Amino acid sequence: MQFTIRAAKAGDMPQVLKLIKELAAFEKEDYAVEVTVDDLVKDGFGEEKLFHCFVGETGDTIVGVALVYPRYSTWKGPVIHLEDLIVTEQMRGSGLGSALLKEAVAYGSQLGVKRISWEVLDWNEPAIKFYESKGANVMRDWDVVHLDEKGIQAFLRNHK
Repeated sequence: MQFTIRAAKAGDMPQVLKLIKELAAFEKEDYAVEVTVDDLVKDGFGEEKLFHCFVGETGDTIVGVALVYPRYSTWKGPVIHLEDLIVTEQMRGSGLGSALLKEAVAYGSQLGVKRISWEVLDWNEPAIKFYESKGANVMRDWDVVHLDEKGIQAFLRNHK
C-alpha cells in the first residue's frame, strides 16, 4: 500500500490521538491516555512548541506517527527523544515504520543532535528486532524511571 510522510499539521491531531490510543491499547494501558486533541494542538503548534510530529498517510487517513521532542544530555549535548513511533496494525510490514524512523532521524541530523533516544517495552520483540535491524542499540541494562502526577505530589508532600 502506498503512503506519504509529511510534517503533521494541527488539523491532524484528532487522527494522531486515535493512533496514540491504539498504541496504548496495544501496550495494555488504554486507560492511561489523558492527553486531548486540544493539548496536542496547543503543545505541538502553539506559542511554545513542545514537540515535532511526522505523519504517514494513505489518502486522507493517517496510518503512522513519529513524535519527537528536544532533550539535553549532560554527556553529549543536544539530543531528541522519539516519544512514539506508531504504525497501525494493517500497515505493519509495509515500510511505513522505516520511513517514519528515517524522517525522525533526518530531522535530528538537521538539528545537529548528538543522539536520538527512545524506549521499547521488553516484551515487544518485533519492535526490538526492528530497531536493532536499523542499527539502534537496545540498552537492556537500563530501566525507565518516572514519577507520575500523583507521585510528583506525594514526593513534594513528603519532602518539604
